[in-house]
Amino acid sequence: MDDVYDLVVIGAGPGGYVGAIRAAQLGLRTAIVERDKLGGTCLHYGCIPTKALLHVAEVAESARTAPQVGVRVDGVSVDMAAVHGYRERTVETLHRGVAYLMRKNKVATFAGTARLVARDRVHVSLQDGSETELRTRRVLVATGSRPRTLPSLPLDGQRVLASDHVLTLPEVPRHLAILGAGVIGAEFASAFAALGSQVTLVEILPRVLPGEDEEVSAAVEKAFVRRGIQVHTQATLKSVERTAAGLQLSVEKDGKALVVEADYLLVAVGRAPVSDGLGLEDVGVERDPQGFVRTDERYRTTAPGIWAIGDVIHAQPMLAHVASEEAVRAVEDMAGEEPAPLDYDAVPRCTYSSPEVASFGLTEAQALERGYEVRVGRFPFSANSKAVILQDREGFVKVVADAKHGEILGMHLVGPRVTELLSEGILGKSVEATIHEVALAVHAHPTLTEAVHEAALDALGRVVHL
Repeated sequence: MDDVYDLVVIGAGPGGYVGAIRAAQLGLRTAIVERDKLGGTCLHYGCIPTKALLHVAEVAESARTAPQVGVRVDGVSVDMAAVHGYRERTVETLHRGVAYLMRKNKVATFAGTARLVARDRVHVSLQDGSETELRTRRVLVATGSRPRTLPSLPLDGQRVLASDHVLTLPEVPRHLAILGAGVIGAEFASAFAALGSQVTLVEILPRVLPGEDEEVSAAVEKAFVRRGIQVHTQATLKSVERTAAGLQLSVEKDGKALVVEADYLLVAVGRAPVSDGLGLEDVGVERDPQGFVRTDERYRTTAPGIWAIGDVIHAQPMLAHVASEEAVRAVEDMAGEEPAPLDYDAVPRCTYSSPEVASFGLTEAQALERGYEVRVGRFPFSANSKAVILQDREGFVKVVADAKHGEILGMHLVGPRVTELLSEGILGKSVEATIHEVALAVHAHPTLTEAVHEAALDALGRVVHL
């Protein structure tokens, strides 16, 4: 039985490779199959290269504003060839790290495309043109997602782009149009505006970042408009025509027609599961009409011995860290342990735009809809000493709590470095802390985290610096 694996993982993104490592730690003989590169979409086409581009944008913006603090910087410009070199080095460094972790944990890796031919057999078409078949006691499907588009708007990779394409543009566009103002659209709008593009955002829903608290969305839209980003919400893209200069977009808003001229159109209308061609139905794994794999609360599919996690099982939240945590729990379930269920109300959501957005849990509106008597605390970064020092005073911290016991129901932050500030709230939620504990905890001065402290104090009617 030496040729039988305890687990074969299909997909080596942050869900798949983390699951493989946890399986190895638990003593399971594990193999992983990846049709592209170890690290998956997140590392090579999503989270990491996108944030590298956003870092370039942040550095460029800092250089332009350096004279405000007495540092003279002349002739700020962006060299996209050098930017791509930096992005590729960053990705490759992390890619080598994932490969090392596979070797360290003795996970067998197969570069190729997997297909289930039975519940205990995985056929692999290897990248070198050969084929092999892996026998296994268990399977973890972690194939992730791909960019979606509209039926009437095919992606050509030249002018009509997905997020994968826009990362490798050879130039900073003169004018970039973006369809969709969710996380992906907001991040690319922010990045290219800082790099020097004129940016137009088109969103069919009433506000940007529609999944966030309404006050957060309003603050982000206000900041975008102030930076020169054109924002059209409750707007519908009617048609896209090619022109000699690029593209002409016809947009309808409030019953009126708008014409947007752009070099490129980034389509950021969400992502779809990668579940076709895996042989799922052949082995009894059910999918919903959208292609998402059906699982129970332990990530078990409808086929015995097969689990699934990450983007391939749910439309929300499509987050790398969620896939990782789900994979750990799925593998621990396979090993006969009793993993604690993942609390999706304590999952961090981050948008790395400028200003940054970070949140978890219920918005104020959602808490009211669930029947809570809500107590809300707010504190603006304009009154925070460190934010004044950084000259980045935009945004606020908002805490949503249960009025009766002070239970933290959600936190919603917009402003400087808030993606790093959210962990205090996540930990508090995880250990069932209340706003009383946050208020009692001593926060260093001057720090941005003081805004979290003051928001908790505000919820208790005791805010100090307002």
